[in-house]
Amino acid sequence: MGSRQLGKRGARNGQGKSPKHDVERLVIPFEDNRLLADLFGEFDCHLALIEDRLGVEAVAHGNVVTVSGSEAASLAAREVLEGLYARLGRGESVGLAEVDGAIRHSQSALDRKGEDTRGGHDGHRESKKPAEQTSNQKPSGAAMRQIRTRKRTVTARSPMQSAYIDALDRHDLVFASGPAGTGKTYLAVAYAAQHLEAGACERLILSRPAVEAGERLGFLPGDMRDKVDPYLRPLYDALYDVLAPEKVERGLETGIIEIAPLAFMRGRTLSDAFIILDEAQNATSMQMKMFLTRLGAHSKMVVTGDATQVDLAPGETSGLIEAMALLRGIEGVGMIAFSRDDVVRRELVARIVAAYDERAPEHEPARQQESARQQESARQQEPTSSQGPARRRGSSRS
Repeated sequence: MGSRQLGKRGARNGQGKSPKHDVERLVIPFEDNRLLADLFGEFDCHLALIEDRLGVEAVAHGNVVTVSGSEAASLAAREVLEGLYARLGRGESVGLAEVDGAIRHSQSALDRKGEDTRGGHDGHRESKKPAEQTSNQKPSGAAMRQIRTRKRTVTARSPMQSAYIDALDRHDLVFASGPAGTGKTYLAVAYAAQHLEAGACERLILSRPAVEAGERLGFLPGDMRDKVDPYLRPLYDALYDVLAPEKVERGLETGIIEIAPLAFMRGRTLSDAFIILDEAQNATSMQMKMFLTRLGAHSKMVVTGDATQVDLAPGETSGLIEAMALLRGIEGVGMIAFSRDDVVRRELVARIVAAYDERAPEHEPARQQESARQQESARQQEPTSSQGPARRRGSSRS
């Protein structure tokens, strides 16, 4: 592989090159030449991404990469490259998403090191309760956590995702809140699938509130499963991604995997199970209390949602927001708060979330008025007991 000189991209993203006297030069050798094409990426795109994000220069020649930049950035680049090389050696695939995840973890470690340098001189730090550490403390940027099923290995793509997996290990009840694209639901389903395959639970129970996103779909045809499937489709998608299709189908037929709307949870005790409630921001306060108290012996429960996308009627309290406020700090309960910095779906999604976050206060009154208008329109279309059968038939088609 020929020499290449990069680094100008790093200057454009604000990180730039270090002054001449502050440049650290690291030579990183790799033994197995067969892995280098996947390590560097097509047209060295992986090395280019490392340069852009860490502000270093890289020269690849044969089985050696020379990295130049500030000491911290160069060490971070070496950590990223060696970590990705090790994953390739284990037979894992490495693409831009995996490179991005490794860089995120490395940058978090750099940020943490800087905070320790600035704030640790007095030797005193504010202590936090164990149940609150994953949500209030910045992740340390340690090794990327992984979830393994027979079909797929899922690697955390941000430090907060690693903290999420840590919380799932430690707590029987975990709340994960944050914007779309942060992996809240997908990681919960992947962890549940791993749990099931390892024999740590006897069944998976996945649930969502059957709440429409600002529009009324009317009556849906088919049996109960046909009616609720449209609301639960994201859970099916995640299941089929981490488990073999035949295993999912067999699990659904035998009841080992159960996907049901939240309303069907009342009166049950869910023991020896892994339970996930998705889109929990659309559960009412009463529904959330009902759901949380279903937790039985030897079970784990994960509650995910986005507090900025509540589709409940105006004046209705979101059960997710209330529960996270009430249960914070309780032993056995973990809380993870993702932010727009943790969006991994794609960069454009992160920019969309940031734009809405910045404009949210300005548009909140208009949003509330529109929601109230839709709810009032829906109430006017609902049949009442005083209306005869003919009226009900007519109104149901309106």
